[in-house]
Amino acid sequence: MKRLRGWDAVLLYSETPNVHMHTLKLAVIELDDLGGATFGVEELRKVIHGRLYKLDPFRYELVDIPFKFHHPMWRENAEVDLDYHVRSCRVEAPGGRRELDEAVGRIASTPLDRSRPLWEMYLIEGLAGGRIAVLGKIHHALADGVASANLLARGMDLQEGPQPERDSYATDPAPTRGELVRTAFADHMRQIAKLPSVMRYTAQGVRRVQRSPRKLSPKLTMPFTPPPSFMNHMVDATRKFATATLSLDDVKHTGKQLDATINDMVLAMSAGALRKLLLRYDGRADHPLLASVPVSFDFSRDRISGNYFTGVLVSLPVDVEDPAERVRAAHVAAAVGKESNNLIGPELVSRWSAYFPPAPAEAMFRWLSNKDGQNKVMNLPISNVPGPRERARVGGALVTEIYSVGPLTAGSGLNITVWSYVDQINISVLSDGKTLEDPHELTSAMLDEFVEIRRAAGLPAELTVVESAMPN
Repeated sequence: MKRLRGWDAVLLYSETPNVHMHTLKLAVIELDDLGGATFGVEELRKVIHGRLYKLDPFRYELVDIPFKFHHPMWRENAEVDLDYHVRSCRVEAPGGRRELDEAVGRIASTPLDRSRPLWEMYLIEGLAGGRIAVLGKIHHALADGVASANLLARGMDLQEGPQPERDSYATDPAPTRGELVRTAFADHMRQIAKLPSVMRYTAQGVRRVQRSPRKLSPKLTMPFTPPPSFMNHMVDATRKFATATLSLDDVKHTGKQLDATINDMVLAMSAGALRKLLLRYDGRADHPLLASVPVSFDFSRDRISGNYFTGVLVSLPVDVEDPAERVRAAHVAAAVGKESNNLIGPELVSRWSAYFPPAPAEAMFRWLSNKDGQNKVMNLPISNVPGPRERARVGGALVTEIYSVGPLTAGSGLNITVWSYVDQINISVLSDGKTLEDPHELTSAMLDEFVEIRRAAGLPAELTVVESAMPN
C-alpha cells in the first residue's frame, strides 16, 4: 500500500462525469515481421500477462479512506482481470487515419471504472495494409508523461537483450478499515511535520520574484484572465480525436533556420493554427492565448508512476500575423514562462497539493466542471513529450507510429499533445463534442502553418513524406 501524492490525488479529484482524467497512448503496429502469424486480442493479453510483473501501475487498485480522512491509497499488487482490461475493437473501412481517430474518440468518451485498476487497453483491427493499433487508456493519477514513456518502454521491446516474462505475480490482501484510518492519521502527522519546509520553499520563491530585475511576465501574473474563445466553455462528455505526422528532420531543420527549438516550433505551429480557428469561429485573434505547458521536474528513467510536473503558463502569440515573427514570439514567451516558473519554484503547486482536503477538492472540481463559462486559469494545455528514439516492438511486431494525448480540463475543450518517435513528430488533438465538429480542422491547420513557417524561413514548402506513418 502507498498513499497517492498530493498532485496525483488532485488529478483524481478533478475527474467528473464530463471531465475525464485518463490519458491516451496509441501505437500503430505492422505485422509483416510475424511471418504470417496472427496477433489478436488473446496474443496481446499473453504479452501483457508476461510483463505484468514489471508494469507496476497496471496492478494498482484505488482504495478510498473512510470519511475521506486523507488522500486515497494504492493497493500495489491487486488482481488484474485481463479479459476485462484488454479488449478488441474494429475500425470501419477503409481503415485509414480518420477511421482510427474516430474509434479512439469513441473509446475516450467513457471514464475508467474506479473499482478496478485504472487502465484499459484496446487492440484495434481493420486498419489498411493489415496493420493493427494498440490503444492504452491510463488514468493521469497513475502517471505523467515521463512516467508513461518509461512504462511504454517496459511494455515494448525497447530494452537491450531478451525480454524476460513471467507466468505469475504476487498479490496483496485488501487493507482493513482500521489499517486505512491508522495509516491516514500517521501520514497526516508526517505532512504536518513537512509544512515548515513547504512554507520555506514558498517564501524562497517569493523572495526570488521580489529580487529578480525582470520580475514575472506581466501577461503571466494574472492567470485568472485568459481571453474568452470558442474553445472555452463547459465541456461535454463526448471526446473527439485527431492525429497528424510530420518529419522530425523537417521540424528540426526549420527550427534551426529560425534559431528555434522543437518546443518553440510546436508552440508556433499551435499558435498559427489556433489563430486560423479563432478568426473562423470568433471573428478575431487580437489577444494572446494562455497555454499551460507541462514541464517535468523528475526525468528519472526508472520512474513509471506518479506525477512530477508543473504547468508552465506560456503566452501563445495568436495575435501575431507573420509566421516567422510568431516563431520568435513563441520562443520569447516560452523562455519567459520557464523563467517565471523557476523564480516562483517549479514544485510550488505540487508541494501544496498534498494539503488539499479530499471532500472540498472534489466539490470544487464538480462546481468548476458544471460552470457554464471558460477556464479561469488557461485557454488550453499544449504538451511536447520526447518519445522513444528506437523502433519499438510488441510481441515481435514493429511499432510504426506512437501518439499520445492528455485529458481535457474544466472549461477548456481542446488539448494539443505532440509526441516524437524515431523520425516522426506525431500531433494529437483531443476535443469535446461542442468545440469542433471535426478536430482534424486543427491538425490540418497545424500542418498548413508548418508549411507557412517553412516558406517564411526560405525553405521549400514540400514536406518529407514519413513512409512508415499513415497518410495525413
